[in-house]
Amino acid sequence: MTIQGQHVVILSGGISHERDVSLRSGRRVADALTRAGANVTVREPDQQLLPWLLEHREDIDVVWPLLHGASGENGALYSLLRAVGLPYVGARPTAAKLAWNKATAKAIAKRAGLTTPQSIVLPNETFRELGATSVIQAIALGVDFPAVVKPTEGGSAQGVSFVNDISEFGRALVTAFTYGDSVLIEKRVIGTEVTVGVLDHGDGPFTVPAVEVEPRGGVYDYAARYNAGETTFYAPARLAEDVAERVAEQALLAYEAIGLADLARIDFIVDEDGTPWFLEADPIPGMTETSLVPLALEAAGLEVPEVYAKLATHAANRGARTSVETVAEA
Repeated sequence: MTIQGQHVVILSGGISHERDVSLRSGRRVADALTRAGANVTVREPDQQLLPWLLEHREDIDVVWPLLHGASGENGALYSLLRAVGLPYVGARPTAAKLAWNKATAKAIAKRAGLTTPQSIVLPNETFRELGATSVIQAIALGVDFPAVVKPTEGGSAQGVSFVNDISEFGRALVTAFTYGDSVLIEKRVIGTEVTVGVLDHGDGPFTVPAVEVEPRGGVYDYAARYNAGETTFYAPARLAEDVAERVAEQALLAYEAIGLADLARIDFIVDEDGTPWFLEADPIPGMTETSLVPLALEAAGLEVPEVYAKLATHAANRGARTSVETVAEA
């Protein structure tokens, strides 16, 4: 099967905090696939989606979910696509769920041999039951400063704060809990922030060059990610050759350990000694005009429409996965 004339359904938008990013990603991928010769339909994940998918199921070759946030990245939508028998670009539902939870992804990466920052995970209930002041004091004893406070689940750096001393914890926790019911608090690693795209067209996963981000304000937050001119990107990253190879190897390790498929992004901080510190894995990376995977594809000399067409074709050829899944299958 080639992409020429194939019907690809792009899912973008949704009601998460990352709706705008999802819409932008959807438009970019839809445009690229159209240029490659596909027949593309873009749909929102609303109450009409499942009836529409069922009605047109025989005419759809593959679905490409680009829904950032919980509704798209926690595996639930993948489960529904499997249930109705539609092939899609992306990981198995369980693997997506594992990646979506940053604490779980960190634990899996650590077990696979990657280095990841010292951290602690706490639900909102802990602060209510034990008292916020006492919990914050305990955290300060267990996590070195400077620290990062972030929602355990979420993307686009939303709800993320940097904490230099105990007095800043309260504000950071309130911010993080705005986006979720649990927080991940980890030691902040100072170094070069890089991200690695991992793709699989059917011949096994491979990496594209790491992309280095240098935000003008010093923090790669939501504005720095999606507003043109807020961040300088280096593709490939300005890393020594041996360090770049190590980062690529560890990105593949994380991708395979978590059980991701087709396309993912693995984020690291590389410290001054050249050690890559695993931060998180994104099963549905942003594909906007300022997103990092498209920059990496261009740095690798790859044609973006061709790459997207290969991803969609591989997923279509694989067919709909069985709706029954166990953790071992992830």
